Amino acid sequence: MRSTRLAAAVLSIMSILALSPAAAADLKIAVTGVSSADGQIMVALYNSAETYLGKPFRTAAAPAVKGATQIEFKDLPAGDYAFSLYHDANANGKMDSNLIGIPTEDYAFSNNAMGKFGPPDYAAARFALPAAGAATSVNVR
Repeated sequence: MRSTRLAAAVLSIMSILALSPAAAADLKIAVTGVSSADGQIMVALYNSAETYLGKPFRTAAAPAVKGATQIEFKDLPAGDYAFSLYHDANANGKMDSNLIGIPTEDYAFSNNAMGKFGPPDYAAARFALPAAGAATSVNVR
């Protein structure tokens, strides 16, 4: 009987721990080279190659600040991530491009990664976020 209660107590504690969030990390991104205070900086954070540039894990926006703008994601699980961002200077909620699809608004990818004929792949933009959190910077172009 005692061992049954002990086993039930252990299972209860284990289920509580399983439901508790793991150590949450914060990611701070300094966006430099912001050309004006018009609009917002829009950021999409991805946690896998499969969802990269398709379905963000989280998104954030901050008012643009000429020179540098700060963005922060709080309470992230430690792991691998990549992000893309753009300066939505005209505040229309989308990244504008010309007739052949070249962006006309400033943008950047984590690690300042660049693609040859389009966006960089996940491997080039991927970075590890430790449980203690991290700060990074990118320059919009």
